[in-house]
Amino acid sequence: MKNNMQCWILSWLFAGVCTIGYAQQEKYPFQAIVAADGSGDYLTVQAAVDAVPEGRDKPWTILVKNGLYAEQVIIPENKPYVHLIGQDRSKTIIHLNLNVGSKPTGKEPEGKTVYWLHSVHNPVSPVYKYEPAVVMVRGHHFYTQNISYVNDWGVEDFSGPQALAMSSQADCAAFYNCCFRSFQDTWMTSTNDSDRHYVKNCRIEGAVDYFYGSGDVLLENCTLYNVRSGSVIVAPCHKNSKYGYAFRNCIVDGNSMAADGKLKLGRPWHNAPKAVYIDTWMRIPVAPEGWTDMGTIPGLFAEYNSRDQYGNLIDLSRRKTQYTYKDRKTGKTHVGSSRVCITGDEADQYTYEHMIPGTDNWNPREMMKELSAPRKLSYQTGTFTWDPVKGAIGYVVFDGEQIIGTTVATSYAVQNVKCSLKVCAVNSDGTLGKLSVL
Repeated sequence: MKNNMQCWILSWLFAGVCTIGYAQQEKYPFQAIVAADGSGDYLTVQAAVDAVPEGRDKPWTILVKNGLYAEQVIIPENKPYVHLIGQDRSKTIIHLNLNVGSKPTGKEPEGKTVYWLHSVHNPVSPVYKYEPAVVMVRGHHFYTQNISYVNDWGVEDFSGPQALAMSSQADCAAFYNCCFRSFQDTWMTSTNDSDRHYVKNCRIEGAVDYFYGSGDVLLENCTLYNVRSGSVIVAPCHKNSKYGYAFRNCIVDGNSMAADGKLKLGRPWHNAPKAVYIDTWMRIPVAPEGWTDMGTIPGLFAEYNSRDQYGNLIDLSRRKTQYTYKDRKTGKTHVGSSRVCITGDEADQYTYEHMIPGTDNWNPREMMKELSAPRKLSYQTGTFTWDPVKGAIGYVVFDGEQIIGTTVATSYAVQNVKCSLKVCAVNSDGTLGKLSVL
């Protein structure tokens, strides 16, 4: 009888612990908080990802506080619906120094083999056998906001070889207000033609084929920032994609070196790639021919309503229409063509409504909605309060630029205010809303 009672008590206590743990897990607007200064649940982003349950069918939200996170992050295929939410994209930075350069032959010019120290193929490199990107996404339904993804090799050494900041090999991947920085091959999208990406209000920086891959990818209100003379933006490899790459209401910009009139919009990597620029503002001059040759004939490389830095329509009469490439196996030279313009009716097909929802009604715009700023803020006797925000599952509380807590309530205990109290609402996908300042 005594043993049975002890077992019952232990079972009850264990169940209580599990219930409390689950309640705490679901209590806050984020399942995990990452903070480099030790004020969160995890010190690294990868540790938080490692703790994500497998096979999710709804978001697992991870808040990443401002900080420098020198690490590789891998979102495995068996962990869909990971949502990485940064505090501030200019101050929440996931970075690492790596490239995929092959072993030097000994014939390289002096000083041209430094890359080998950071190559994933070098047995004595600290990144030996790492994945070929700072962040590798394989889990479907990945979403991220307010984070900079940086490959230090590309940014600091300003040269090749390939040095990816992001590789997104998944369907239904969404990116909002993020930054991607490197030099060569900054971001590789999925090589699966049917995979969809939606990219909004992001900045992508590089020089050589720095946005490349396949899939139906729509970028809206993004900046493509070029960092050297003769930069080439895209190098797609679509085979059977319905749309390919579509840039709508984007900006083509760059530093003084890139503004010399030699910039190319893209070149065809493999198969029959597609890329269209629609209502794009080109703040630096693009080469008159616009595009250049590579390894195949494009399926479609075209523009609609491109404008220069003054808002004037760009003359596309000198854009490249004829392409050539030499087959590496046979040595045979192939020749083909692509239109340089699409019509207004055709441009209307490259929209969110046509490209993104698919048959499963995926709706990343809804995920990205920033809730309104909380109103009627007050601070009395150590308690910070505000009115509830419709649609909020919780709130993030700040003292100045520092996150001091998260809560599902509309109040938070604060004893010593150092700067100014702030609060923002959080939606069900983890997106941070507009900020209110007391």
